[in-house]
Amino acid sequence: MNILYVASGIPVPGTLGGSVHTLEVARGLAQRGHTVDVVACTRPDVFDVAALLRPISSRYDRFRLHHIDVPKTLALLSAPVIMRLARALKPDIIIERYYNFAGAGILAARRLGVPSILEVNALIVDPPVVLKRRLDDLLGGPMRRWAVAQCRMADRIVTPLHTTVPPDIPRSRIVELPWGADVERFCIDRSQEGATPASPTVVFLGSFRAWHGVLDAVRAGGLLVEQGRACHFLFIGDGPQRAAAVRLAARWQGHFTFTGAVPYDDVPSLLAQASIAVAPFDTAAHPALRAAGFFWSPLKVFEYMAAALPVVTIDIPPLNQIVRHGSEGLLYPEGDVDALAGAIAYLIDHPDDARAMGERGRARVTAHFSWSRHCEALERVMEETLQVEG
Repeated sequence: MNILYVASGIPVPGTLGGSVHTLEVARGLAQRGHTVDVVACTRPDVFDVAALLRPISSRYDRFRLHHIDVPKTLALLSAPVIMRLARALKPDIIIERYYNFAGAGILAARRLGVPSILEVNALIVDPPVVLKRRLDDLLGGPMRRWAVAQCRMADRIVTPLHTTVPPDIPRSRIVELPWGADVERFCIDRSQEGATPASPTVVFLGSFRAWHGVLDAVRAGGLLVEQGRACHFLFIGDGPQRAAAVRLAARWQGHFTFTGAVPYDDVPSLLAQASIAVAPFDTAAHPALRAAGFFWSPLKVFEYMAAALPVVTIDIPPLNQIVRHGSEGLLYPEGDVDALAGAIAYLIDHPDDARAMGERGRARVTAHFSWSRHCEALERVMEETLQVEG
């Protein structure tokens, strides 16, 4: 199959979750024998006017990469160059990663009569409490209409949770498909001597945005330090709440390490230093998650599991269907810092249980939530789309 994968405004390669997703899907489809061309950018804050005339194309890994450096909010400016690219490549199918201000790939597919798949990883229509939605309503709803139009033009929609898509789009055109983890990259042999830290290290990996719950993780760590537990806390990543997290952790100096942003290739070796992983999401800080349910496919949780770490996360679906309480980790009521600290304390105090949970987690993610499984399922969706549209 000849596939054009449009991920406007997503830096590839890059450290963002969207960067990892795009790269792994492109690589996985290429490994399955398909010819893959990816449209992405080098950095989301760069505006290269020359790229609107001709993308910068190169070979990357197993696929071809075409960089068009245009800010995400101006992504539709790239529609003419993506149309020219599609005409030259003659793809059998076009996949586009949804963004409200994007849609050039779906437009090209429509005009060229090529089957298309819209990949949706966010709520298509924001709830009324979101500022962007309120502004859109004041303008008469042009962004909402364009978002829904992208859904209508696409032949299929793949998304972690069908509630991301407006209810007037037929559910029969929607395929729920979770993200995955690179189970080979994150394979850590914890049976070897010295593979597990002598004193427990608890890891948080994320973008340090409010809904990732980083401050709850610091507070829980502080409670454990004050209880006299000999443990360390490793925070990997960067984002708006990093400075606040560092200030809060200063009360327990010496017990917290913040790496800042790191290359994605360095993440497995950092996770190898840990014995417990936390994902203390806070959906109250993200109105869309409250409106549609937890539609994110939690990349960090899959990577924790692939690294054979027991996972502590909140007790809401689908997280409680990925991490089963007492099997691959522990669940606690969202927002309850004392319960989060209690769950971590249990794993510290019961290292054999923690190790067994980590092993079961790796087995589960390998069987059900790897990028290989994701790409296999996506391939089936593409084949079915081509059969129907053909």
